[in-house]
Amino acid sequence: MSLTRETLQAAIKAKVVEIAAKTGDDASELGYEEIIPATGLIDSMGLLELLAWYEKTYAIPLAQEEITIDNLGSVTRMAEFALRRKGLA
Repeated sequence: MSLTRETLQAAIKAKVVEIAAKTGDDASELGYEEIIPATGLIDSMGLLELLAWYEKTYAIPLAQEEITIDNLGSVTRMAEFALRRKGLA
């Protein structure tokens, strides 16, 4: 998998859409800059699932202090954080 901002954003959004669908929500219109927890599209369990998937998929272990809105709050922020952690940004 190529690690570009665009590919990361597409994959992260697809995962949010998948998680939201499990509870009957449609996240297909989620904007890349929207703060995911504030949208209400996924619940706390969904957020945990998203973070676990993110860590595993991108081999990025997250320290508790890194799990912030600034680092991981939106699709774009998650993509940019992964690129920084991988030394690609």
